[in-house]
Amino acid sequence: MKQARTYLFGSAIEAVMYPFLLLALLWSIFLLEGFYPGEFIQLGILPQQVSGLKGIVFSPLIHSPSDVMHLVNNSLPGAVLFGALVYFYRQVAAQVFFLSWILTGLFVWFFAQNNGSYHIGFSGMIYALAGFLFTSGTIRKFRPLQGISLFVAFIYGSMIWGIFPTQERISWEGHLSGLMIGVLLAFIYRKKGPQAPKYQFEIEQELGIEPPDLEGMWRENVRMAQEQQEFLERMRQEEQMRRESNHVDIFLGQEPKISYEYKRKESGNENETDKGSSAANEEDQSSTPTSGR
Repeated sequence: MKQARTYLFGSAIEAVMYPFLLLALLWSIFLLEGFYPGEFIQLGILPQQVSGLKGIVFSPLIHSPSDVMHLVNNSLPGAVLFGALVYFYRQVAAQVFFLSWILTGLFVWFFAQNNGSYHIGFSGMIYALAGFLFTSGTIRKFRPLQGISLFVAFIYGSMIWGIFPTQERISWEGHLSGLMIGVLLAFIYRKKGPQAPKYQFEIEQELGIEPPDLEGMWRENVRMAQEQQEFLERMRQEEQMRRESNHVDIFLGQEPKISYEYKRKESGNENETDKGSSAANEEDQSSTPTSGR
């Protein structure tokens, strides 16, 4: 059956340019942190404190100035996952990215324990993007997106352990919040963005067009074929009975009766009847007296 193309991917240029700009921003801020190490940390999320609300906006941009590996470990996964979002989900990429940014920070501020520590880093966004890409590709049942789901599971599947409190300095609340937000957004946007190609009958059903009753047509053809078969079988039996009757007449010494002989005899009887009736009319006319003057 015919399929309709109902999806639209982004361009490779956008998938490279936007992650590059994001990395440039993160590394530029990291370099500035070297000059003001204490001030930038306070831009992180301080849970359940009004002063920590600003971290919902700024915390993904801030990394530990004394640990360059913190930013290095977030750079490559962040760029790859963000590029995949821009390319495969171009129509909803901006909405998913910014909602993940805000909602992940909000969840951390509301649910995380306040022990005086600031939550910083882009890792919460990485979990949100990974959760969205994996879940969305799974529920959409579209092969290119399913391939991205497998890629995320294969390359970054080990990140799942980051949602548990295994290390004191790691914000597992941020990881868990990001993963939950990504999965939630995947279900919210499941009907937006790229969709699997639809078959012709699915489009007709959505438009309210009744499909042809193929089963009824098949049953009708079967019924007509059976009737034709029965008619031919009946004709064959009648023909066989007629032939058997002729064979019996020949065996008894009688000439087989053929239809045209009956017609000839009937026509002969009709002629004789016509002749008799005409003779009777002539006699009646001759016996009728004539009047004279």
